[in-house]
Amino acid sequence: MKLLEDIILEKGEILEGNILKVDSFMNHQIDPLLMEKLGNEFAEHFKNKKITKVLTVESSGIAPALMCAYKLQVPLVFLKKTQPSTMRHPLISEVFSYTKNKAYTLCMEKQFLNNDDHVLFIDDFLANGEAFRGVEDIVNQSGAKLEGVGIVIEKSFQKGHEYILRQGYDLYSLAEIKAFDHGKIVF
Repeated sequence: MKLLEDIILEKGEILEGNILKVDSFMNHQIDPLLMEKLGNEFAEHFKNKKITKVLTVESSGIAPALMCAYKLQVPLVFLKKTQPSTMRHPLISEVFSYTKNKAYTLCMEKQFLNNDDHVLFIDDFLANGEAFRGVEDIVNQSGAKLEGVGIVIEKSFQKGHEYILRQGYDLYSLAEIKAFDHGKIVF
């Protein structure tokens, strides 16, 4: 998506360890008009799937996932990164965050996904695919069917891309970074 690539080039910042900081439009401050365009792009790509729920991980994936769910007219479910005391029947998976360099728990209330659901997973970033593996685990625990994976920014040079394709999922990334070359982003 050319618009997203242009915004990344203009406002993104490459940090040590090949981490792309996009706080000014997605991860800290959110550009709602851009999120609407991203959500519409995902909805258009996956419109022929029988999506009944859009799923994401809190917190940066919520904005584009909500816009996609709105366009598809289905509920959005987001996985929490800490289990609240009010969660009675949790589905849980442990994952490791590349960006935060720590393990955490993904969880959700079991009642929000079941074997009748066809799920579209939307997330802000794909790097090594650890968050995705946790999502995949929870979707499998629920009995739902994962119909597709929409990623706002993918680092295709890391192993998450290959894992998702190897599992046979429909992967659609809006901005695919092939490399970081001397402080420059190569799409």
